[in-house]
Amino acid sequence: MLLNAPFTYAEVGATQEASLPPGYKHVRRDIRIGDGPETFDRAATALFGWRMHRGAGFGVVADRPAVPGLPVVIRIGLGRVALNAPCRVVYRVDQPDRRGFAYGTLPGHPESGEEAFVLHLTASGTVRFRITAFSRPATTIARLGGPLTSLAQELATNRYISSMLHLSRP
Repeated sequence: MLLNAPFTYAEVGATQEASLPPGYKHVRRDIRIGDGPETFDRAATALFGWRMHRGAGFGVVADRPAVPGLPVVIRIGLGRVALNAPCRVVYRVDQPDRRGFAYGTLPGHPESGEEAFVLHLTASGTVRFRITAFSRPATTIARLGGPLTSLAQELATNRYISSMLHLSRP
């Protein structure tokens, strides 16, 4: 696994754009997770420190919080049957009303693409959590998975949301 290898897709940073690149499966989820700056801060701490991923049931191999350029391996499954999904953080958003990051896939990841997790504190005080992703199969196993691969991605997205809802509460 080469964590300093180039990304496996050309559209690096495209999760920041209004329209996602063609030729990929797109995911956009936007939910309300609570209200107020305390909720926003709790959620951002959980997100940057990889607790949201761990709370969703994934292993995380990273030596520090999410910052641009940081390699990270998301582990799906347990023990010897775990699948390693190498990524690198593409960008980080750290504004008073928006916090989050995106990572992109590296060689060895079963998919090719990018996923962003961004929190937004609205002017009315509502805290929203947005997941934006684009991906397509990068390995034979992922391609053969067909609808199961899409289902796995949907389940992962739902687990991220459940984890964030739990971690943002006092």
